[in-house]
Amino acid sequence: MDVRKTLEAMGMTLPPPSPCNGRFVKVKYFGDHLLYVSGSGSETPFRDTYGKLGKDVSLQEGRAAAADTILNILTAIEEELGDLDRITSFVKLLVFVSSDPDFYDQPLVADGATELLVQIFGKEIGCPARSAIGVAVLPGNISVETECIVAFE
Repeated sequence: MDVRKTLEAMGMTLPPPSPCNGRFVKVKYFGDHLLYVSGSGSETPFRDTYGKLGKDVSLQEGRAAAADTILNILTAIEEELGDLDRITSFVKLLVFVSSDPDFYDQPLVADGATELLVQIFGKEIGCPARSAIGVAVLPGNISVETECIVAFE
């Protein structure tokens, strides 16, 4: 599989790496072949989505923001591993959705992230176990933040 060629065929490019804004690392190795990827926001040079789902942001915009978090995650993984083709499985995704108190469709927002992974990597590698939770606020008023566990060779 050539992830970069797949992205290109989809008309997508990865955003440039972003600096860590705090005292943490973006990617941490654990076990023999696992990476933990810190929370990645939905801000990219292509689109920024701010505010709460169900109030300031539509479901469709939230799904796009969730997909953007995946692009940021892929950038962080590529920066660490040097090659996205080394990924063997997206084991777990945790998607945080900044939500109005009456918004209950966090899983539908998170589908934007999962669907992009499956489009890029196929179901076997790209379809993770997943949780989607609503939160009162996210850093910088972003709408979606995603963290994940990834297996690699």
